[in-house]
Amino acid sequence: MSAELRRIAVVPAFNEEKNIARVVAELKEHDPGLDVVVVSDGSIDRTCEIAREAGARVLRLPFNLGIGGAVQTGFRYAWENGYDLAVRCDGDGQHIPAELPKVIAPVVAGDADIAIGSRFVSGGGYRSSATRRVGIRLLALAVSAIARQRVTDATSGFQALNRRALQLFAADYPHDYPEVEGMVMTIKHRLRLVEVPVEMREREHGRSSITALRSIYYMVKVLIALFVGLFRRSVVPVEEA
Repeated sequence: MSAELRRIAVVPAFNEEKNIARVVAELKEHDPGLDVVVVSDGSIDRTCEIAREAGARVLRLPFNLGIGGAVQTGFRYAWENGYDLAVRCDGDGQHIPAELPKVIAPVVAGDADIAIGSRFVSGGGYRSSATRRVGIRLLALAVSAIARQRVTDATSGFQALNRRALQLFAADYPHDYPEVEGMVMTIKHRLRLVEVPVEMREREHGRSSITALRSIYYMVKVLIALFVGLFRRSVVPVEEA
């Protein structure tokens, strides 16, 4: 990673007191020059206190906005404070900071505006429930058709962004289904998007809120939102590369 770039890790977190210290520590161990901002999305546990003790800056939202609102808050902070490169790493510990060089490399090289860490681009070993795998595959097919390029992991939140992508997402970021709809926004604004293969791990503490039934509900709603998003007019200007 280029030491000349001002870089920041945006970590959205909701009640992650058992995971957040490890996430912050691993990010700083991976890159001591990486600033870390934890966006506490209305957490009611000790997420904020533990994140500060671990050395992160904390942005505390007064109530739960959802993952999109939390991530946009972090991206807006990164944009307004002049960071050249932002990475998103979720607060549940499933993203592995040691994998960040793979995600950052295309952005630093100038080959992409946003890079996505994919669990599936190389047919890797990450496993989720059968229902979620089917949903992820269907969403990937839909986004691939829209993008006219192969997408394998439309729900991945493991990302690296340059200033152009930050400018877009700081001003306008989907709140309901941010990863999938964010890809469509990227395509509509002609930003360059690439996927890179990464390893991820299972959540060690806590439990995902997405059950089998919620996976089906989520998939249907996201597909509808995708096609609505195609006709949504954006007023966000993006600087030319």
